[in-house]
Amino acid sequence: MDTADYVHKGGRHLHAVFMCHLAVEKALKGWYWEKRREFPPKSHSLVFLVKEIGIMPPEAHGRFIIRLSEASIPTRYPEDLAKVEREFTGEIVAGILAGGREVIEWIRKQL
Repeated sequence: MDTADYVHKGGRHLHAVFMCHLAVEKALKGWYWEKRREFPPKSHSLVFLVKEIGIMPPEAHGRFIIRLSEASIPTRYPEDLAKVEREFTGEIVAGILAGGREVIEWIRKQL
């Protein structure tokens, strides 16, 4: 999340969303390891990882995980870069980063 914050402050909003997704993904994979004591699947899907862990996040966190999963695809593989950059403004990305920090903190409390 530190990298996400850093690139966001530098105006690289799409990269910040990507780094936020990566941080949440790694936190979920850590939880997977703690629960199963085996390497997590090679997947970037946050929703898939939640299902594989067998957890039901609080509603707000579940909605955020879905939103972040949906946001990461166009930021990772933008078909129309200018459109995606207009959609992911600094303010919107700040909200995404705040949500990422909340979810990661929730995951930490579960371990």
